Amino acid sequence: MLEHGGRLRRAAQQYGIPLAEWLDLSTGVSPWPWSLPNIPTNAWMRLPEDSDGLEAAACRYYGAEQLLPLPGSQAAIQLLPKLRRPGRVGVVSPCYAEHAQAWRGAGHSLREVSDQEVSHHLERFDVLVVVNPNNPTGRRIEPGVLLEWHAQLQARSGWLVVDEAFMDCTPEQSLVASCASRPGLVVLRSFGKFFGLAGARLGFAFAEPRLLASLAQLIGPWAVNGPTRWVAQAVLGDFHEHVERRRDLADASRRLAGLLGEHGFAPHGGTSLFQWAVSMQSHALREHLARQGILVRLFDSPASLRFGLPPDEDGWQRLEHGLRTFNQMESLR
Repeated sequence: MLEHGGRLRRAAQQYGIPLAEWLDLSTGVSPWPWSLPNIPTNAWMRLPEDSDGLEAAACRYYGAEQLLPLPGSQAAIQLLPKLRRPGRVGVVSPCYAEHAQAWRGAGHSLREVSDQEVSHHLERFDVLVVVNPNNPTGRRIEPGVLLEWHAQLQARSGWLVVDEAFMDCTPEQSLVASCASRPGLVVLRSFGKFFGLAGARLGFAFAEPRLLASLAQLIGPWAVNGPTRWVAQAVLGDFHEHVERRRDLADASRRLAGLLGEHGFAPHGGTSLFQWAVSMQSHALREHLARQGILVRLFDSPASLRFGLPPDEDGWQRLEHGLRTFNQMESLR
């Protein structure tokens, strides 16, 4: 199993700090969950049905003609490699590590490349995987560039797989509405990050109908549970709140970038949901913050930290104190 953010119980045990006293900034999930509707009893008692309205609500939200609900976009990440015979796969890296692991584990020959290297290697790939905006760097690749790559791949029956898990804050840059039904293009979206409902385990895949049908057959029936389907319909239809939430997240992310910069950890990239700072002090800062009950996400290559958004003013003050005391400690060395 790969390392991920959000392993709060393990951190609480490791550092001897009660679970309730932690500030978890490790996940890149919105710190403000949506107001949830009451879930009717029959959503718990009956098997979920495709005709309950979730697909229609999601199509309206994403501007798509067709989609496949998933038990988290992770399900598609793990299963898509099984829909192709072993071939040559490129993954634009660094990125969410599950992509490379899934393709490699299914027997594909894998090469990790930077986005600047794609044009040099693209003719050798049968599949190219891109996370856009990228996690953890926050780097964005323009839709026009992605579509050029897709055209080259599709001309030889290849695929471009685009993971848009962090795209909800910038929907105008998404490929879903205008392009997601093109042959050879697969787009993945995550429900939990923008809506602050990671525990719902819901995502969506967008692709041509034949590919969606093959993916659905691998996933099997009743993939998304009834209560999640009910909640998601209400949340996806709350268009006024979507606009306000995007504004609030962008404001908080700018504040986070400023705070990190004030303490010598100016971000090298980010999105409205997180900031990413590269530093040789990453391991030491991560340990210092953890001892104060603040969990951030550490990456080894390059040595860097991803900071999620504090949920409230107390969280902001705790993070500021942690950064300040780290610098004070370092100045005494």
